[in-house]
Amino acid sequence: MIQPFDQSGITRGPGQIARYDNRPNSLIEMLRATVDRAPNNEAIVELGGERINFRDLWDRASRVAGGLKNLGIERGDRVAIRLGNGLDWCIAFWGTLLSGALAVPVNTRFSESEVQYVISDSGARFVFLPGPLPDGPPFAVEGIMRPEVAAIFYTSGTTGFPKGAMTTHEGFLSNTETCRRIAPLPSDGSVRTLVSVPLFHVTGCNSQLLPSCESGSATIIMPAFDVQVFLKTIQAERINSLTSVPAIFWLAMNQPNFAEIDTRGVRWVMYGGAPIAPDLVGRIARAFPNARVGNGFGLTETSSVATFLPHEFAHVRPDSVGFAAPVVDLDLFEADAAGVGELLVRGPNVVQGYWNKPEATAQTFVNGWLHTGDLARIDPDGFVQIVDRKKDMVNRGGENVYCVEVENALCAHPSVFECAVMGVPDTMMGEKVGAIVVLKPGSASQSSEICEFLQGKLADFKIPQYMLIRSETLPRNPGGKILKSRLRKEVEWGSPLR
Repeated sequence: MIQPFDQSGITRGPGQIARYDNRPNSLIEMLRATVDRAPNNEAIVELGGERINFRDLWDRASRVAGGLKNLGIERGDRVAIRLGNGLDWCIAFWGTLLSGALAVPVNTRFSESEVQYVISDSGARFVFLPGPLPDGPPFAVEGIMRPEVAAIFYTSGTTGFPKGAMTTHEGFLSNTETCRRIAPLPSDGSVRTLVSVPLFHVTGCNSQLLPSCESGSATIIMPAFDVQVFLKTIQAERINSLTSVPAIFWLAMNQPNFAEIDTRGVRWVMYGGAPIAPDLVGRIARAFPNARVGNGFGLTETSSVATFLPHEFAHVRPDSVGFAAPVVDLDLFEADAAGVGELLVRGPNVVQGYWNKPEATAQTFVNGWLHTGDLARIDPDGFVQIVDRKKDMVNRGGENVYCVEVENALCAHPSVFECAVMGVPDTMMGEKVGAIVVLKPGSASQSSEICEFLQGKLADFKIPQYMLIRSETLPRNPGGKILKSRLRKEVEWGSPLR
């Protein structure tokens, strides 16, 4: 078993849960330590807006906490954050925690009915909206401890109503330490990370903003994604850490002016949220020649990172999402003869359960293990390969076809930009394999030629019998996952290829 990450200072407590032994008591204590140590370090930069240091961040957040207190918000109340990416989001988040309330980040891409569901389901007593933030005498709650819930992140799931994942202070703090170890990142305040993903998502908040707040580093925030702004900011803000989904890196590297961008200062490039084509890994490494590249995998329910493929293995095993994070245990549930089973995760980063949903909690969190709903393989060296979502697997006449395996093979075709594989109902076989393919700009490959490319790379029964080539990019949720439920409703498959 390969152990690529720093394993020092890890102990096992009740239930054999592994824990870091150097964590503060709460996120509040963590931020206070940074303010005391590096008050003048740049903390938050909103592109096109303000720049503040850590002293200012604490002062403004504590005044928001005082304002919430004056409005009657008490310890344990829920406060929803319905703001876009920017400085106000960060101040609202920290102000909520300093007040003793639970932060409820709201997905800005939700429909109004979904937003109202989140606010109602969480029982939020206050909602941050664009405009002046609450203001009052500085206040910071005392006595918050690691096991207490700090925030409720609602899943941006691909099906059904979102579920509120109750993230504890320990979950957040475990993830910040995990991020430091897996990259690895220095703790000297020198990291400058560019947030190009939503802060209401665990990647932007838990794996970028919060680790920077602990190390005294700068978080540069894009209020809205624009690829040219993304590129120009790398130089203008001396960005040395980039985290995003593979599609954004592909888009950036395919800009006509990409060669003009000086990327030599970027030291860490991390991607995740979607499968990545092996050739894209190589392109990223060449595009950012001084960077360590790595692939992360996680869920809202794991407070972000569960596994990580570090730089040393990125080229060797691009099909893998890497190894278990230092305090994470992995297992497989009901593995089949091919060694594929549902991925189970255990660790201090796993959330406490779903808010107001005891049945879903009981089904998903069993005997200390999170049932992820992802089908995976784990080889003897510890490499994890996600092969499909449990509910998305295609059963073709009794043969299991793992969609991610087919998608990875399709993405290896030089003309394929992205794709989605799913089952097509069939009277005789139950299901057949269908693929929706988006080609790279300027490509003109045909379905028959793409299927011919797959011969010898996949078993015959795994090669799509239906294929649609479309010009629009595939719909995704904020975490980068393709919305197959929407595609199933939209797609008309037509005649089979064979």
